[in-house]
Amino acid sequence: MPANKKYLTKSPRLRLSKILAGSVGGYAVTMSLHLFFTTFLPKENVIITAYFTGYILWACLLLYAFVATNVWRVWGLYILLTVVFALPYLLKFNLNHGS
Repeated sequence: MPANKKYLTKSPRLRLSKILAGSVGGYAVTMSLHLFFTTFLPKENVIITAYFTGYILWACLLLYAFVATNVWRVWGLYILLTVVFALPYLLKFNLNHGS
């Protein structure tokens, strides 16, 4: 049974934006979350955990990008989460290795 036409995105640019937000933005949030965990936990444990949780989280974020009604809010949320999760790792890296 085909999808109902009223629920499909009509604009090709919005459809492409949803695809990119789900795949690229979801991947960025997933990786930055695991970088956040490496700031406080042993890296070996986070790497092992990332094999399992990384794909599950990325798939959920990919799905959320398609379910959400406003793709620009999804982009904003993903960018905000990526910055918030990556900031402690970047600050710790700069404080320990900066000159």
